[in-house]
Amino acid sequence: MSNHRKPLHAKAYRSSFLRSRAWFARRDAWFATQAMCARPLICAGCGRRATKKKLELHHLDYAGVSQTEDGRWVALEADQDLVTMHPYCHELLHRLIDRDAVLSRHRARRAASEFALEVLRLKLNALEGTAP
Repeated sequence: MSNHRKPLHAKAYRSSFLRSRAWFARRDAWFATQAMCARPLICAGCGRRATKKKLELHHLDYAGVSQTEDGRWVALEADQDLVTMHPYCHELLHRLIDRDAVLSRHRARRAASEFALEVLRLKLNALEGTAP
């Protein structure tokens, strides 16, 4: 499967799933689990702490995301398939994946995301080190 940002049913994932009740319920459940574990919320890209309102969830794997025959979305992602990211870091991550032919077409989603996250962390740390 290609790792381009249009998994499953072309643009339906972004235009429909990410606005669905199933996704909002899953997202809320993920954040509730993190709160119960008393884990600080940290962006997987820049490593900075943030609140739930300032973070998005990135899918390391789309397993558990499906659409029923009647068009309803099902969001049964495993907790470990989701990572928190600031919107800016999340966009940078997708740009890294989308613009690299190997990452976007030939690697599994999880491997592509993990590799791109490492590159993003290195780049952001390098920029931070050169800031005045």
